[in-house]
Amino acid sequence: MPEPTAAASGLQSLRVQIDALDRELLRLLNQRANLALEVGELKKREGSVAFRPEREAQVIDGLKAVNPGPLKTDSVAPIWREIMSACRALETPTRVAYLGPAGTFSEEAALGFFGSSVVRVPCASFDEVFRTTTAGAADFGVVPVENSSEGVVTRSLDLFLTTPLFIIGETSLVVRHHLLRKTLAAEPMRAICAHPQALAQCHGWLSQHLPEVERRPVASNAEGARLASLDAGLGAIASDRAASEFGLHVLAPAIQDDAHNRTRFAIVTHPDRHPAPKPSGHDCTSLVLSVPNRPGAVHDMLMPLKEHGVSMSRFESRPARSGQWEYYFYLDIVGHPDEAKVGTALAALRQNCAFFKVLGTYPVDAH
Repeated sequence: MPEPTAAASGLQSLRVQIDALDRELLRLLNQRANLALEVGELKKREGSVAFRPEREAQVIDGLKAVNPGPLKTDSVAPIWREIMSACRALETPTRVAYLGPAGTFSEEAALGFFGSSVVRVPCASFDEVFRTTTAGAADFGVVPVENSSEGVVTRSLDLFLTTPLFIIGETSLVVRHHLLRKTLAAEPMRAICAHPQALAQCHGWLSQHLPEVERRPVASNAEGARLASLDAGLGAIASDRAASEFGLHVLAPAIQDDAHNRTRFAIVTHPDRHPAPKPSGHDCTSLVLSVPNRPGAVHDMLMPLKEHGVSMSRFESRPARSGQWEYYFYLDIVGHPDEAKVGTALAALRQNCAFFKVLGTYPVDAH
């Protein structure tokens, strides 16, 4: 029997060290899980909630700050979200609603934010996500609110006006749309199925490469992938996850018109079941406002922000559907209402508005 080479012997030694470290990591993770169970018991006795987004944000920020490498800092957050998700699941199952079926970007956003140790509640529409979360069938909902190339997701914004849900977190995804199909055969497709937002985000590519093919809007990209898996004459625009879920081939990768296409998702819940997050040090407050239809009203509405030194990071308008050319204005401002200048600005802002609603205050990624 040949003697092992020096390289093979060195590799085996490294593997032994890695195996030993893995066992030590597992021991430490179980030690952490036991502490999490003790925390859970204390929370139950005092009646507080298991999930605190500001606390998890602070944990991750602290670890990023002391990361010595070579592990990339961007890798710290997803690793620790999974650890915290698994520990949280020992306290209580977390039910999360999102636009389904399996394989949607909404599902990916939900798992990226909460980790995979959750009870998944796929819904057929954004309206159902809001209904399910409002009714208590899910603890949290995940809905897209803005895309970097197509702008706001209007249905999500409208639903904030008619439901009691508020925002306790946000996450964003780099969105890469692929053209998928059941077969690699050359026969032409009758139609391409996708969510209207995805069709819009791929408009240029489709017009150049498949101008004659029908573009068929469906409830979600994953639903389009499901339909394409049942009919070789259909194509779909969806993610890698959807391609794997439904056994489809990627005919053309990354066909979105904007190479840096991103979608921002809001994490919503009912205020009776979850308190607003406390300050984390890097927070956003989302508002919806309206003012009387008169000259200078919008300028006057925003003046308290300038006067108190509060920055605005987003400003959108939506028709109020009153027939009077009135609008609702959606704002994101930097900071938390517990900060003196933010709280003072919000109080003054409320005085200038015919309608004023805080949609949520939540930690945002500081890096």
